[in-house]
Amino acid sequence: MDNAIAVKKSDPKASLLSPGHRACAGCGQLIAARLVADALGPNTIIANATGCLEVVTTAYPESSWGLPWIHSLFENAPAIASGIRAALNYKEAKLPIGSLASARGTKVVAQGGDGATFDIGFGLLSGLWERGENILYVCYDNEGYMNTGAQASAATPWAANTTTTPAGSSPNLEGIGSRFIKKDMLAIALAHGLKYAAQTTVAYPLDIVKKVKKAMAAPGPSYLQILVPCIPGWKIETNQTIQLAKLAVLTGIYPAVEFVNGQLSDTMKLPAKRPPVEDYLKPQGRFKHLFKDQRGQEQIAYIQKLADENVKKYSLL
Repeated sequence: MDNAIAVKKSDPKASLLSPGHRACAGCGQLIAARLVADALGPNTIIANATGCLEVVTTAYPESSWGLPWIHSLFENAPAIASGIRAALNYKEAKLPIGSLASARGTKVVAQGGDGATFDIGFGLLSGLWERGENILYVCYDNEGYMNTGAQASAATPWAANTTTTPAGSSPNLEGIGSRFIKKDMLAIALAHGLKYAAQTTVAYPLDIVKKVKKAMAAPGPSYLQILVPCIPGWKIETNQTIQLAKLAVLTGIYPAVEFVNGQLSDTMKLPAKRPPVEDYLKPQGRFKHLFKDQRGQEQIAYIQKLADENVKKYSLL
């Protein structure tokens, strides 16, 4: 941690997530992770789940992280973070009154992709939330298991073509891609009584920074979910990451919203004439099968309906 602080002081422009990692050019996850790390500051310990973010930033014996960082298994970043939090609480309780605030204020963060969050680590994350521990959990949502070949996860949207939900020529729904509705992790977080839960996309850096800081200021556990387009998984060009992350919000399919004390407290309002979801879907190779026939058009209409329901649910206009 001392080295991380020294680096930050010697070069105010230096990021706590260094370049030179092995992520794809244009990777939304690395852009978001850098914003999160810098918003947290060096007095932070991160427990990271298995996934792209772990693989591309910590190829042994190197690390891109300029702050304390630990990886164990795919499912147990929340449990690792809980152990770190417990150790810090014990240590801080032993410090004399009047100790430096920095000695008492170390932040603990667990983070992972949607596979680790929505699926494999879901039980341990629920346990963390039930215990009410002062830990921020950040989900970098690229809507699939991208590190292992773009398999579907519980975050994969309706009709997306993945290696485990392939599009095809079947006359029924078997061939449209994913037939599952994306799991509503915000609703699940709120059901656990979290004082702060929010989501946004990598297209809005200032929104990410604001929400990280508000999450850390909230008592108890907090949750932040960030949509991060994946170049190979979404089958897009390297220069389309931010454009598509922005369209996800503007179409209403991925609202940027915030809940404080269980109540919707802030939303990113949309233009009265917002773009149709077709503008968001068409550049993505994972949805190209929807633009071939009438059956695909019916699925686009259904996705538009999901976006319209979000607009109404969150009062986005």
